[in-house]
Amino acid sequence: MKSRLIASLAVGAAVVLGTTGCGLIAPQSTTVQYQPSDGMNVPKDSGPLQIRNALIVANEDGSEGNLVAAIVNGTDEDHVLNLEIGEGADAVKKTVRVSAGTTKSLGVSDIEGVENLVGANPVLIQGLDTAPGATVPVYFQSGDGEGALVEIPVLDGTLDYLTELAP
Repeated sequence: MKSRLIASLAVGAAVVLGTTGCGLIAPQSTTVQYQPSDGMNVPKDSGPLQIRNALIVANEDGSEGNLVAAIVNGTDEDHVLNLEIGEGADAVKKTVRVSAGTTKSLGVSDIEGVENLVGANPVLIQGLDTAPGATVPVYFQSGDGEGALVEIPVLDGTLDYLTELAP
């Protein structure tokens, strides 16, 4: 009788471990960072400004494009975002000023739930020479941050929500 009880407990324990044990060694999907949209989020070491969902919407031949992003300034000071789009001598340099406590939207004028929305003009990049589907290296730097180099995707205006953002 005692051996049957021990065997039953052993089989029960084996079933419980067998059905739930894989959760001990498998990675949890909810802990994996990913980009939930078309654009890229820039790492925080770029400076005090947070850059979210950055992408470039190019014209059909990729000769020029618009940099579209949301720039969040959660500090109590105005900051300037320095951009270097591309590499080498052909890199395009731009700056964007973001007031304290605001979100500056580059390219989208109607965002529900965003307070203090300032400006809606995308940053025009002439001489882009990158076909849609490729990526462009963009260096983002603000404040005392060391900056971050991120490969930003280049899309075209074929999707409905990107049509009006194409140059």
